[in-house]
Amino acid sequence: MPLTLKKPLFLILLALCITPFIGAGSALVIGAAFAMTLGNPFAELSQKASKWMLKAAVVGLGFAVDFNQVIEVGSSSLVLTIVSITAIIGLGEILTQVFKLNRNTGVLISFGTAICGGSAIAAMAPVIKAKDHEVAVALGVVFMLNGVGLLLFPAIGHYFNLTEQQFGMWAALAIHDTSSVVGASATYGAVALSIATTVKLTRAMWIIPYTALAGVFLRSDEKASIPLFIVGFVLAALINTYLPQFSPVWSVINIVAKQLLIVTLFLIGSGLSLAILKQAGLKPFIMAILLWIVVSSVILFLILDGLI
Repeated sequence: MPLTLKKPLFLILLALCITPFIGAGSALVIGAAFAMTLGNPFAELSQKASKWMLKAAVVGLGFAVDFNQVIEVGSSSLVLTIVSITAIIGLGEILTQVFKLNRNTGVLISFGTAICGGSAIAAMAPVIKAKDHEVAVALGVVFMLNGVGLLLFPAIGHYFNLTEQQFGMWAALAIHDTSSVVGASATYGAVALSIATTVKLTRAMWIIPYTALAGVFLRSDEKASIPLFIVGFVLAALINTYLPQFSPVWSVINIVAKQLLIVTLFLIGSGLSLAILKQAGLKPFIMAILLWIVVSSVILFLILDGLI
């Protein structure tokens, strides 16, 4: 298709995602399908915009969260968080050795699976001095699994009759990226969305101590910093909690944030390319899929058994 036609078609699909007719899962699939078949005519712009829009959407979603809940979830899941992150990274190291995977790629995939996908990978990459192609492979693998999780998790949740509370916890602990956690839980229900977003962003704060620890072992000069969107989410939750007289305003911001998330998922989907898939090869995918299946299955079992 000529570029003169691809551009307006892309913009039309983007505009449709602003309407209430397109859901989170559909937006991601439409974006990916467009990129894989026709190619994204705004690839570089889409990539840059999606990063900022995702952060803005997450901050906006904080206006529907009770700050006291953030504190409660963070404190109650402290031991679980430390044990699960450490166990996932350890299992990832074993699988990296089994598949004889590039060490940096294995570390990035494991870290992304353990904490919060792309944000964790971006934070760890400079600490372990990962090369551009290693980061690209890890991000490509995690991105693919994010799309699968966004579509598959709600169906599995309904199959096992998970409550919204249970699903929110499972999505937050088992899906890689914040965007897909929010997207999957948003389709499951408002309670699931609130819990999943809170747990995931609380978990994301552990990027700092774990990258710092990696830096000590590797004697790296790179220092990790708290992602600003996490600070923004916490501030939004504080505002929502302690300024309830403006709740109609916070409600509007939250609605806009949800719609912004759908548009962002379209742009994220449109960033998928055959080049990324070819560059990754099969081994990183197999390793990441096995790690993800084990992690998500164990967490689901623990939730169904009432241990989480």
